[in-house]
Amino acid sequence: MKRRDFLKKAGVGAAAAAVATAGVMGCSKKEEPEKKVEAPAVVTKKTYNWKMVTTWPPKLPVLQDGCERLAKRIEELSDGRIKIQVFAAGELVPALESFQAVSDGTVEVGSGASYYWAGKEPATQWFAAVPFGMNGQGMSAWFHGGGGLELWEETYAPFNLVPRPGGSTGVQMGGWFNKKIETIDDYKGLKMRIPGLGGKVVAKAGGTVVLLPGGEIFTSLERGVIDATEWVGPLHDLRMGFYQAAKYYYYPGWHEPGTYLEYFFNKKVYDELPADLKHIIDAACTETEHWVLAQFDAQNGQALQTLINEKKVELVRFPDPVLDDLRKLANEVVAEEAAKTPVATKVNDAFRAFQKVVGTWGSVSETAYYNLIQPKFSLKG
Repeated sequence: MKRRDFLKKAGVGAAAAAVATAGVMGCSKKEEPEKKVEAPAVVTKKTYNWKMVTTWPPKLPVLQDGCERLAKRIEELSDGRIKIQVFAAGELVPALESFQAVSDGTVEVGSGASYYWAGKEPATQWFAAVPFGMNGQGMSAWFHGGGGLELWEETYAPFNLVPRPGGSTGVQMGGWFNKKIETIDDYKGLKMRIPGLGGKVVAKAGGTVVLLPGGEIFTSLERGVIDATEWVGPLHDLRMGFYQAAKYYYYPGWHEPGTYLEYFFNKKVYDELPADLKHIIDAACTETEHWVLAQFDAQNGQALQTLINEKKVELVRFPDPVLDDLRKLANEVVAEEAAKTPVATKVNDAFRAFQKVVGTWGSVSETAYYNLIQPKFSLKG
């Protein structure tokens, strides 16, 4: 009995003590200042909605496709922070006004070939194609390993533009003609669509040069507005149907041995981007640059076989004496154009110096190798 009374009293005491302790702790908590719990900071990253205008017809394989691909890759790599709506030639601005539209800031991005802008600055032509100049591999080496891109940026800076290499077509075809070119005199009176320095060579040979965007070439050739045209190579020439409007398909493309394409960005807009987005744009451009050349190399061969074997196109090589005369005229044209502005002189000097170095290596590597294996193949496949 005494033991039960003791435990009962002890239990009551413990309970009282617990209540008292809770009360004291409760008073203690009320006396302490309340601590605020900070919510995690939410960082809102700015997004950009841009427009790109190009010089290419809608749905043109590789060229317009490359622009669409670039826009998609930039959006993917930036996690949607940069979205670019792409407009083909004429959909927002005329084909040959894209340079000015981006320069003015009307749109943020453009694509084309830099020789289209020779009227703005003659030096632009060297970043696209120089007759009897470097092929696509040599041009890439110049841009990425020989200081060519820095010169390109310097040339475009006064126009509020940042250029990026957009890939090469590789060596182009010599063009489509409705009469044979057997001597240099056959260029006299010839009306030909051909841009850049190559066009100036044709003019010096006595031809009449007509500059047309891609979407207008076939109709002009078919109606006799022009007698000849060059464009790119078998892939595009087959699709654009030039074989239906001209008799002879000439090679090699002496005028454009490795034509480089371009993407150009409004400089103010580009410079205002955070560093990570600039890196993303540059990386996407480089990726697309290599994709473009790979597509041309992969698809031109099959298209050439189709033109020869199915469309019965007559493939003709320029005679060596014609090529020799064209080379002489090209040297004169390049010297004349280079003398027009200090920038053109600087760019030409750098181009020629690099071509000599890379050409020497190429002659004992690529050229020697292809000369070795070429006899094993024929145009008839």
